Amino acid sequence: MPSEATLEDFLVRDASLLGERLLVIGRQVRTPHGKYIDLLAMDADGNLHVLELKRDKTPRDVVAQVLDYGSWVSTLDRESVIEIANEHLQVPFESAFEDTFNESAPDELNADLQLTVIATDLDSSSERIVTYLRDFGVPINAVFFSFLEDEGRRYLARTWLARDYESSGSATGPTKTKRGKRAEWNERDWFVSFGAYTGGRKWEDGRKYGFVSAGGGAWYSRTLRELPVGARVNVCIPQRGYVAVGETTGPAQRFDTAQVTVDGVDVALVSQSLVGTYQHGGATETDEETEWVVPVRWFTALPMEQAYWEKGMFANQNSACKLRQEFTLDRLAKHFPMDED
Repeated sequence: MPSEATLEDFLVRDASLLGERLLVIGRQVRTPHGKYIDLLAMDADGNLHVLELKRDKTPRDVVAQVLDYGSWVSTLDRESVIEIANEHLQVPFESAFEDTFNESAPDELNADLQLTVIATDLDSSSERIVTYLRDFGVPINAVFFSFLEDEGRRYLARTWLARDYESSGSATGPTKTKRGKRAEWNERDWFVSFGAYTGGRKWEDGRKYGFVSAGGGAWYSRTLRELPVGARVNVCIPQRGYVAVGETTGPAQRFDTAQVTVDGVDVALVSQSLVGTYQHGGATETDEETEWVVPVRWFTALPMEQAYWEKGMFANQNSACKLRQEFTLDRLAKHFPMDED
């Protein structure tokens, strides 16, 4: 390797050289103690990776340094992680995360930590120290790269000190705390997925008659049935975007008995002129099979063609879940100006 600075450049451009897809959220990240972490990265689960290059440091120095950095990084809550990322990235953290992993950032960040010493060679002293720490549950590993060049072509060969299945999480390891690493919930906002499909569930029905629904199996309807009365629902159509914000006005009901409000009057939903069919298991559907409906008073509701989406916004496979992500809530508040009264 011409220099370990060259290796650092390679890792910034493509951190997957370490064997998994990583988002480098900061380079030369300053700690409160006046030191600088070479690279701070994040994996698809929202866990942080402290990547420290050995350079010319002694084995004792580089290990002590990465442990020092880890002791600070492990205390970072979600807001602090996002703040650091936004200081170093060219785009908002949420957008960068989706660009890298093709999914929204998880609610919980920095639940686990990985410390990695990176070197072009690894001496026996470093190996002994890292192996000893791993035996006590410290999440540390070491990787070294060999640089090969042949007729203008350059190659990197990677070798880890410990294999993946040689876990550092021993029974004697430290207990991790997750306090503050999960996004705070405002106890009101919920994400609801309105999975419209041809001939079945149709958003124009939900928009016109004031409801959200899910069904066709217990997995699909279970979370929707947990929506409390008075919840503020932020409705997203998969592969389209957000289309509405409203407030639930009643508990979940089977489709065949559901009541909705039309012109101030409660009416049976099945008696309305619906575009969708909302049928899953024939005339005698069980509670698990049937479509479940939650009545909603819309603050604002748009046609599917006007769905709003920005890279990095929250999406989830569940029909309903708590919406904690401030990035999404902030964007929705600006895009859907509303008078809840």
